[in-house]
Amino acid sequence: MRKILVSFLTATALVSVSSLPTVLTHSTNAQQKPIPPYAKWGRVAMERTHKKYPNAQIVDYLHIGRTPGANSSVEKFKLWLKEGQREFGVFIDIQFENKTEKIQKVTFKESTR
Repeated sequence: MRKILVSFLTATALVSVSSLPTVLTHSTNAQQKPIPPYAKWGRVAMERTHKKYPNAQIVDYLHIGRTPGANSSVEKFKLWLKEGQREFGVFIDIQFENKTEKIQKVTFKESTR
């Protein structure tokens, strides 16, 4: 009985270990996603929001979209903040030059929804 149990455990361990690299490879590949083009502007939105509301935690993040223009574009986000017992949304618009990506203006508008 002891030999059978040891053989079973050894065989199970070999199967588990031999399949481990395959499982890790597949799960690693499944987690890699391309970085969206708005990621840079999302970081700017969160940094600027943190400066404006230093005591608030960013609870949620939404990329609304981009409004393209001839010379400049506007990237739009909505962040959900929690400050103490208060929860509120903030719409952030980041206007930037298309060629240089230099930020021209960042605006904030609070929302209860």
